[in-house]
Amino acid sequence: MRVSKAQAQANREHIVEKASELFRECGFDGVGVADLMAAAGFTHGGFYKHFASKADLMAEASACSLSKSLAGAASLDVPGFIDAYVTRDHRDARGGGCTMAALCGDAARQSEDVKATFAEGIERILQTLGEKYPTAPDAAAGEGRKKMLDLLSRAVGAIVLSRACPDDSVLADEILEVCRAEMFASLAADTVDSVP
Repeated sequence: MRVSKAQAQANREHIVEKASELFRECGFDGVGVADLMAAAGFTHGGFYKHFASKADLMAEASACSLSKSLAGAASLDVPGFIDAYVTRDHRDARGGGCTMAALCGDAARQSEDVKATFAEGIERILQTLGEKYPTAPDAAAGEGRKKMLDLLSRAVGAIVLSRACPDDSVLADEILEVCRAEMFASLAADTVDSVP
């Protein structure tokens, strides 16, 4: 039976969405094409009608989930981002959480296309957060970007380290609590420093 172009596009989008979730949950190498297609409700044979390779799907699924992360970050100010990101709920929601925290380590071992997708996503999130971060009028050029690089790295690192610990580990929670508190303290210090 022939599928319309609109239905084929909807099927592709569904596969990308499901792959995005499964990659975040299991890692790029933790799930195969047959499992991805089965989870999306399609046969393995249909994969190559939509994608040239698994690497192509990895890049597209990453771009999709990074865009969703960007949309979430765009609705928050910097303290709100930290408040939502560095949490036990986010830590425990691997498949629905941030692509950077779930897959940056995997992306480092992938193709240049996948790495470029991550670099673009990271850049866009930095820009979005940077636009919401007030810098003092006399701040050096690039000071806000440096601050956002630092905070984003801490936030992602906190989730990654916490996830590396057993779920019931005291250390898993301690990492989140300490990093979160230090990030808020850093923001508060900047606010005090910028007051004339």
